Amino acid sequence: MSTPNGFPQHSRVCLTRSMEGGAVQDLQAKKAGKAAKKEAGGDGAPPKIGTPISETFKLPEDLKANIKMKSITPRPPRKPRLERAASLDEKSWRKWRRFRTSQESLTDPNETSSSNGSLQEASPSPPSRGRASPCNPCGQQESLHSSPDALEASPGGKSRGGASDLGKRASEISSAFGGLLRGKGFAGGKPRLSQIMPARPLPPMELNVASHSLRTANRIDSDCLDYRLYSQHKFGRVSSSLSDSRLQGNGTLCDSCSTDSMKSTFSVLTPIRAKDVRSRSYLEGSLLASGALMGAEELSRYFPNRSMGIFVATWNMQGQKELPVNLDDFLLPTDPDFAQDMYVIGVQEGCPDRREWEIRLQETLGPHYVLLHSAAHGVLYMSVFIRRDLIWFCSEVEYATVTTRIVSQIKTKGALGISFTFFGTSFLFITSHFTSGDSKVNERKLDYNKTIQALTLPKNVPDTNPYRSSSSDVTTRFDEVFWFGDFNFRLNKDRETVDSILNQNPSTDVSKLLVYDQLTSEMSRGSIFKGFQEADIHFRPSYKFDIGKDSYDTTSKQRTPSYTDRVVFRSRYKDDIQAVKYSSCPVIKTSDHRPVFALFRVKVRPGRDNIPLAAGLFDRDLYLIGIRRRATRELLRLREQKDQRSSSICSIS
Repeated sequence: MSTPNGFPQHSRVCLTRSMEGGAVQDLQAKKAGKAAKKEAGGDGAPPKIGTPISETFKLPEDLKANIKMKSITPRPPRKPRLERAASLDEKSWRKWRRFRTSQESLTDPNETSSSNGSLQEASPSPPSRGRASPCNPCGQQESLHSSPDALEASPGGKSRGGASDLGKRASEISSAFGGLLRGKGFAGGKPRLSQIMPARPLPPMELNVASHSLRTANRIDSDCLDYRLYSQHKFGRVSSSLSDSRLQGNGTLCDSCSTDSMKSTFSVLTPIRAKDVRSRSYLEGSLLASGALMGAEELSRYFPNRSMGIFVATWNMQGQKELPVNLDDFLLPTDPDFAQDMYVIGVQEGCPDRREWEIRLQETLGPHYVLLHSAAHGVLYMSVFIRRDLIWFCSEVEYATVTTRIVSQIKTKGALGISFTFFGTSFLFITSHFTSGDSKVNERKLDYNKTIQALTLPKNVPDTNPYRSSSSDVTTRFDEVFWFGDFNFRLNKDRETVDSILNQNPSTDVSKLLVYDQLTSEMSRGSIFKGFQEADIHFRPSYKFDIGKDSYDTTSKQRTPSYTDRVVFRSRYKDDIQAVKYSSCPVIKTSDHRPVFALFRVKVRPGRDNIPLAAGLFDRDLYLIGIRRRATRELLRLREQKDQRSSSICSIS
């Protein structure tokens, strides 16, 4: 259907039609009216009442020739237009468009809406109810703000609005839609802030000797990753009220029934499905099986970086009955922030009451540790403590002894070895007391050779790598070996020279003394401790002190101070053992020897479940006695503090 002018009917709704034609037509009509008034009244008098309308609006002849008059057909009033209710998204989008249009009218439309890009517009605009007009070359849509009256066209296809206003409106709409086409839209009418990045790179993390398992026990089992969906369906909303926000976003899942168990920062008990319990035998499994107790999944859950902390110490107690009042400085040094995963303490010439010594160790370490195994060979003692939540990943513990004296009944010199497998890594700990004497270096070499040949380990626990083992050397049959004790190697120098070096140099600079060390010299030649290493020494000689004093031997024998107490280590694989700290404990003065300890980070590998397991076995009686003593000691301390506060001093004048 076409108009009398020949334009299509749908051109009336075109957004970009010109309005100049309508304005010109209105101007011509006004001029014609004025001319008719002049001809009718001459002086501009109003027409008389009753005059026909055809006579009132008489046009000049020249205007009649130029203007084509058309008949006006009366039409009934239009029906009100019914609009669909806009959704919330459309309303918000409309608000944004009005805001955008007002902003672009004040600023350059080519500039971005934010100087730093903090507001990111990402969602496209909602679809418009208008459609593109064929007469619009740019394909622009009809404005949602335009009312029906404003969009209605004249019979000639021209708009009734001003040309300048419509041009501004068209430029604003085109710039707004251009921004949308470039991908700048708000998501639901809400601006989103961009991610805040640090101004400079973060500093690298320092090496920490702390137990990483304390901070990684909250990692959930990978076969329970769908527990969140199950808990949402079963219990409703998943609770996220944790005592530490660091637990969120690190693979930790919880439900409303287990919120209380997640209050701890260090450990979280992960949920286990019934079908998983049915499928896990805990007796046999492959290295990478999902249900293996000693497999890679369990190892990664407790040790994500596959390394654990081990404390190794040696002390010649000189057979003293008196034990130190406090062992905290010995077992729990202040330098590392966290305690270690495993504690191994070897004693030579131990106290007569071995049980009392072990109780004191348990009392000092507290309820977080249990005694995995202890053994003795005469006055040689060794105790292995481990964190109680790691007891399930140990194999059966085996031990063996060697006597190096000619008379085997005298068990003051010899060696004691304890071995077991933790996950898939086998460990061997040996404590020894070699022959004493300044010049008996060869006898000490013989003690070493006899120990590595006669120590019959392992027994029932299989070797993790039999292809790299030797039947003539026990240290080759284990992945990680720690050998510590009173090796009795001395300094090949007289007492006066050693004293002068100690007086001239600070306690941490002992390089001049180590030049005369017998053990360092023999290890460099390869005649003893083949394949072993020792951490750098930065402490004063641990032998020989006057009991209860910090002075070296002041008796008539005037023994030369020496590094008799040592800790050495070796590994099947390169860089598996990393020494973190190597020092002595000078505050314990009940013996002529000072305790020597070392801290290590040791790499752990996954294993198989088909080995003899310890099944959580530990010394329960020792555990209860040690914890009871610890509680009693704390109660006594609190009572003493209370008595001191309540007591008063009276003065008589």
